[in-house]
Amino acid sequence: MGYSVGQVAGFAGVTVRTLHHYDEIGLLSPSGRSHAGHRRYDDDDLERLQRILFYRELGFPLDEVAALLDDPGADPQEHLRRRHDLLNARIAGLRKMVEAVERAMEAKKMGINLTPEERFEVFGDKDPEQYAEEAGQRWGDTDSYRESRRRSARYTRADWQRIQDEAAEWGVRYRALMAGGEPATGERAMDLAEEHRRHIGTWFYACTHEVHRCLGEMYTTDERFTAFYDAMRPGMAEHLRDAIDANAARHAPGR
Repeated sequence: MGYSVGQVAGFAGVTVRTLHHYDEIGLLSPSGRSHAGHRRYDDDDLERLQRILFYRELGFPLDEVAALLDDPGADPQEHLRRRHDLLNARIAGLRKMVEAVERAMEAKKMGINLTPEERFEVFGDKDPEQYAEEAGQRWGDTDSYRESRRRSARYTRADWQRIQDEAAEWGVRYRALMAGGEPATGERAMDLAEEHRRHIGTWFYACTHEVHRCLGEMYTTDERFTAFYDAMRPGMAEHLRDAIDANAARHAPGR
């Protein structure tokens, strides 16, 4: 009789919705159906799901997972080497941040005053003003840019830390969404896109849905923005752009 979709979801730690999505896109179609027409998975299906989740955990987009599983000409080793490099870079960055936080915690406990360099090491090489000059050249005549500069001028390091923490927490949830196979046009992706827009509005400038759409497009056309988001999870820049587009359409007048 095989296993029901609910049983398989429980085994694998994924949602039923994820399994339905995998079926809809042809990535994992159950081998059988019950007399009532319900999905039934056999052991071969479970083995394929295990491989899918392995590749997803390594950050492979769904289309690449399908190619690896179904294309006899695909080179899994080459894909794995590329993902291996990305994962190592991400791990190194996280280790650096963990070490900085641990030093701050230990210093606080021991009553030690950190130097300014040590205190703000948590920021790594992400300077909030890194692209300020270029941004001024590109958007300096816009109200949004002037508003962003006006607000940013008042922010303390604690404010910047809060902004970064909020963005990092959002990134964790967006990566989890992608790892679960959620489409960019799904409700959860659109909700996170809306949260992304509101974060910009809260801290920088009034970000309408149309302005947000322009930002989403820039995330895939400017290689620096693409690299920033894809470093969090490969394919994230494009996925987020599509979620932003879908969210904007959802909020369009008359909808």
